[in-house]
Amino acid sequence: MTDAARPPVLQLRVVIEAEDFDRAVAFYRDELGMPELIAYAEGGDDRVSILDAGRATIEIANPTHKRVIDELEAGGSPSQRIRLAFEVTDAAGTTRRLAEAGAAIVAEPVETPWRSLNARLDAPAGMQITVFEELEDSEERALLGGFATDAERD
Repeated sequence: MTDAARPPVLQLRVVIEAEDFDRAVAFYRDELGMPELIAYAEGGDDRVSILDAGRATIEIANPTHKRVIDELEAGGSPSQRIRLAFEVTDAAGTTRRLAEAGAAIVAEPVETPWRSLNARLDAPAGMQITVFEELEDSEERALLGGFATDAERD
């Protein structure tokens, strides 16, 4: 790929400060299933673990949409300004497994109007997370009412 054809952003890396490093790594790596790509330690108690999260996207929502998601996904329980969302193959099973690993369930899996099964949890390192399972592919979802890009709205 030539430099002209390379996208300007090659990776999204979310950095989470974790007071209980071992617990956080075990939760995200072992329980959620994100394999460790590499780990570094500079000495003393300096440690970092970089986990593979698959494909990364950034979802930018205005305050109204954030409230809609909070209502649909968690019965109105407000989320943090930044919330991690992980697409999984089994939202109900993953929710149970993560709860057994110490996450607090904020909301059990619920089917959303856009046909995904979403659950909300309070996870280690002070993060609120969503696990979601897509029940339809993007082509099927695009046929539903209410789905359009900003360009299509203009």
